[in-house]
Amino acid sequence: MYYIIRMKKPTTVKKSRKWTALETSAWTGLLRSQQYLVGEVEDALKDEGFPPLPWYDVLWELDKSPGGTLRLNEIGKRVLLDKYNVTRLVQRLENEGLVKRLPCPQDGRGVFASITPKGKKLREKMWPVYERTVKKKFLSKFARTEIARLDSLLKRAMNGSAH
Repeated sequence: MYYIIRMKKPTTVKKSRKWTALETSAWTGLLRSQQYLVGEVEDALKDEGFPPLPWYDVLWELDKSPGGTLRLNEIGKRVLLDKYNVTRLVQRLENEGLVKRLPCPQDGRGVFASITPKGKKLREKMWPVYERTVKKKFLSKFARTEIARLDSLLKRAMNGSAH
């Protein structure tokens, strides 16, 4: 028995066409604005005496997860920032009493991280600084309709991906 598989033609930018100045500006603008905004949040947290932004990112992912617990590899998939060594970061958070690591009962190699009450408190204290900085440096620059449009465009750029 033979099957005919119909494949959709992928939508791509033609190889023969060069990038336009506008396309280059949009791409570099996206990357530069991301770097600028992350830097502004990091600076604001540092100025208030808080730990680095990646700490907040991991604590946030744990805090919003069911039971405050995730496998380390799941944390790596969810964090918004660089996917650097989550294991080392979680070790530092554990050393500070902000998370605890737990073995996975179903998989001897798997490790869970669980946010502690101290970790929740720290994340809650960091949030107003994070929120204030994002509002001032980013959200205040756009009308609600523009933010909705930007959200839609960025989701399209990620092909509807949630991360």
